[in-house]
Formats: sequence, C-alpha cells, structure tokens
Amino acid sequence: MSASGGTKAIVAALAANLAIAVAKFVAFIFSGSSSMLAESVHSLADSGNQGLLLLGGKKAQRAATPQHPFGYGRERYIYAFLVSIVLFSVGGMFAIYEGYEKIKEPHAIEHWYWPVGVLVFAIIAETFSFRTAIKESNAIRGKQSWKEFVRRAKAPELPVVLLEDLGALVGLILALGGVGLALATGDGVWDGIGTLCIGVLLILIAIVLAAETKSLLLGESAGIEEVAKIEDAVVDGDSVTRIIHMRTLHLGPEELLVAAKIGVRNEATAAEVATAINAAEERIRAAVPIARVIYLEPDIYSEAAAKAGENPAKSPGGSTGDSGGH
Repeated sequence: MSASGGTKAIVAALAANLAIAVAKFVAFIFSGSSSMLAESVHSLADSGNQGLLLLGGKKAQRAATPQHPFGYGRERYIYAFLVSIVLFSVGGMFAIYEGYEKIKEPHAIEHWYWPVGVLVFAIIAETFSFRTAIKESNAIRGKQSWKEFVRRAKAPELPVVLLEDLGALVGLILALGGVGLALATGDGVWDGIGTLCIGVLLILIAIVLAAETKSLLLGESAGIEEVAKIEDAVVDGDSVTRIIHMRTLHLGPEELLVAAKIGVRNEATAAEVATAINAAEERIRAAVPIARVIYLEPDIYSEAAAKAGENPAKSPGGSTGDSGGH
C-alpha cells in the first residue's frame, strides 16, 4: 500500500484499538458494565477492521494475471466494504442487543473506578489515533471539506479510519455518560441506554461507509482536476485536434484507465496517427501519473455526425466538451 493509503493511520488505529479492547474487557469483568462489554467488542471489531485494511492493501499489490489483466487494485475497495459489514454486525448489532438486555434486566455497576478509568484512558488513546488520521488526511485532501474528502477519496483507508475513530470517540463519550448516570442514579438502565446509543451510532457509520465504498466498487471516474489535466494533455492543437469523447475509470486508488476517441487531421498518414497517439499517451502520463492504462482511438471529427449522434454527456462517464463523432 502506498503512503497515500494511510498505512501510518491504520497502524496507529490498530495499536490503539488493541490496547483499548483489552482494557475495556478487563473493566467489564470487574464492573459488569454492559457499556464496557459493548465498547470492548467495538474496539475488537475495529482492530479486525484495521487488519482487513492492511490485508487488502497487501493483496492489491499483486501483479496482473491473464485472468485479471487490470491487476488487483480493487481489492482495497472490497476489504473496505467488508469493514462496513463487520462494523454493522459485530459492532452495531451486538451493542444494540447488549443494551436491550441491560435495560430489560438492569443491575448496578460494581467497582466504578474500573470503567471510568478505562474510558478516560481509551479517550486519550483514540484521540491520538484520530489526530494521526487527521494529519495523514490533511496531507492529501487539499481544499476539500471533510465531507467532500470522505465522499470523493479514491483510497478508502483514510476515510474508513477517520469515521471509525470519530465513531469510537463519540461512542466512548456515550459510554462514559451512560456509566456516569448509572452511578449517579443507582439505576443500571442508564448503562443500557448508553450501550443502545453506541449501537445506533456504529450502524449509522457502517451505512455511510458501505454507501461510499459501494460507489468505489461500482467504478468511479477520475476527479474533476485529473479529468481537466488529461484533457489539456491530450490535445496539442496539431496532431490531435480535439477530444470527441472520453471515459475514465479507477481500477484502484492509484491506477486509472483512460479511454478516449480523439480527433486527428484528415490528411494524417497511419504513421503520423500512431506517432500522435504515442505522444498523447506520454503527455497524459506526465500530467496524471496514475493514468497507467490508456486507450486512444483516432477518428476524423465531423460536425454533421456530432449533431446527428447521441450526446455523450447523457451516457455514463459524461463528455469532455465536444459531443458526438463517428
């Protein structure tokens, strides 16, 4: 996995979650707090999720094969989608079940200092992990808002870790609130309510992750800036006169497919067309290095055919400007 995959953020989150999971489970054993049990399972699920992200990054590095000629870059999307499933089932649904059981049969929290101490420790550890994820994300998100970054990022790891860490911090605050109210009132129902809230939070985060990762699995085009760079690189005004229509597709976070029908001069020979295509490919790769698979089809642009044909802007992938062609 490349640096843009957020390996540092994943490792930081994994280390924090493993330590927190052990501490929470110990606190559950001594206190009997359902919030602590739900949170320990949550942290254990998060640890597994970080393991899945690292495994996906490793598998994505495999070389292309005859059966998979475009490589395995999308493995990272698949494992990120698995993370959302684990977060929904193991984290969210378990917390809701545990919260319901605690509300139905509440009991007082014993040895209150265990859950409170562990929650404070966990908040500190998760804050460190969240800070690392924010720092790694800031290095690549540019001027995008956080919402735009999560929705448009082509590498799934950082958005996943960001949302997991945010959910963990909010969940810890909910758990601390539930434990605190249970201790203050002597009513264990509050502990169960806190656990229910944690479950709902995790399910909401899982749904967001699943929706965003599904879009990547279906296949997303290059970003607006990358498309503009490719368009500028293709047309040189001499051998390549225009882009008739173009499609881009991410084969993985760091691998882009570019397919375009380009207009060439009517009088150009076959050798001149081949030279123009090779030069255009070199310009594209120089402008957008992740454009590793490029297919350019030469054509003679016809204004009449453009007006008579379908508008490529209405088809998947959109148009790059001039519409129509042969």
